[in-house]
Amino acid sequence: MLKPTFTRAVIVTTLVGLLIAGCTRAAPRKPAPPAPGREPTISLYVNETGERKNIKLEDYVAGVVAAEMEPTWPVNALAAQAILARTFTMENIKAGRVKKLHGTDASTSVQEFQAYNPSRINDNIRQAVARTRGEVAMYRGDYIKAWFNACDGGVTASAAEGLAYTRTPTPYVRAGVRDNCLSITTPENRHWERRIPLEQVRAAVTKITGRDPGPITSVRIVRRGPSGRAEQLQVGKATVSGPALRLALGSEWVRSMLLTSARVEGNALVLAGKGFGHGVGMCQWGAKLLAQRGRSPEDIVRFYFKDIEIRKLWQ
Repeated sequence: MLKPTFTRAVIVTTLVGLLIAGCTRAAPRKPAPPAPGREPTISLYVNETGERKNIKLEDYVAGVVAAEMEPTWPVNALAAQAILARTFTMENIKAGRVKKLHGTDASTSVQEFQAYNPSRINDNIRQAVARTRGEVAMYRGDYIKAWFNACDGGVTASAAEGLAYTRTPTPYVRAGVRDNCLSITTPENRHWERRIPLEQVRAAVTKITGRDPGPITSVRIVRRGPSGRAEQLQVGKATVSGPALRLALGSEWVRSMLLTSARVEGNALVLAGKGFGHGVGMCQWGAKLLAQRGRSPEDIVRFYFKDIEIRKLWQ
């Protein structure tokens, strides 16, 4: 009988090697990031005609950017808007909001989805959309609430202050950012004043609070937020949310809640302030200024949103 040629040292070494190899194979691996997919085709409900049509998502984004921002502005500002428009679209499709209304992914209604005007698309818009093709803004793996406004009056607001939005956490919104947008915006955004008929104000307050505020002889700003926006107002006998009042009266009557004065004069509520919009997220005039200074579209978005990832979903 032949004697075995393995020594004890060889056997031990072999066993240790097998154990090490087994441990190596069992070690957990980090999942690889998903590879960019294909550009989706979405269904669009055209509110003006009742038509339903299919459209490539990037073509849809171009129509949104053309409607939401001046097409002659710097390409990088338009491209930042494209990132937010694309993010908004994907986030809302995922939530299925318009699907419940029209059975489509999106609609052309500002109240339901986003503004959309393909007739305004020019070479600037096409270049901006192509430059950011497939790019969306995400926070911890989820699409952000891609808020933007025309002019934040020089300082941004949190979602709670500017929109009275507290349904979900939005820690990625940069509040209190000073972007110097008033240095380049239109005169009306630097200072505006509106006289709103008291009957119109009374109807709006009743709609918001569910009760008649009585004769409106005075108005008082009860609470301001960190950016200076009016979060609550005393209108007659009722206390009403500033963002809710602005929404009920309409943005052309109340351009922002960054109010400098509020008073009753005769049969009108007289409001004065600065800015145009809720002040949450990206300021479009601020984006224009940043683009003029050479900032990239991604940098512009990160200026207004923190701790986010700009992810490319398709090539």
